[in-house]
Amino acid sequence: MEITVKLNGRSVSALIEPDLLLIDFLRAQGCLSVKRGCETANCGLCTVLMDDVPVLSCSVLAARAHGHSITTLEGLQTEAADFVGFIADQGAEQCGFCNPGFVMNTIALLRENPDPTDDEIRAYLAGNLCRCSGYEGQLRGIRNYLNSRKG
Repeated sequence: MEITVKLNGRSVSALIEPDLLLIDFLRAQGCLSVKRGCETANCGLCTVLMDDVPVLSCSVLAARAHGHSITTLEGLQTEAADFVGFIADQGAEQCGFCNPGFVMNTIALLRENPDPTDDEIRAYLAGNLCRCSGYEGQLRGIRNYLNSRKG
């Protein structure tokens, strides 16, 4: 079957097998920020934006993305650059494996709610698994980033 998606702002068409997962399609297109972690939709490593809504690409068939806009971290480099610096300054990246999922969900959160409370941040990021930290570094990084934007 053939699908066409708008991937990071450009139109991409490909012949796929009906059972191909979106994560595998995206990685085949060179989007290596989309990582395979648990393969059970529990860790958030494979988070991408489908029509600006976070989805777990390990649990979505590529065929379901046909006609939709898919954004990966590769497509958000400018928007993510400042925020990633704040996460790094807090020591929250440690191994860095979970960062793309955290960044994708944080961008989606801030687009939806530009001034979230700490509890709202925790709730929005609850689906991201980080094996290295207690999530406080990520929360501090997000909070410091928000404070810096306020001036």
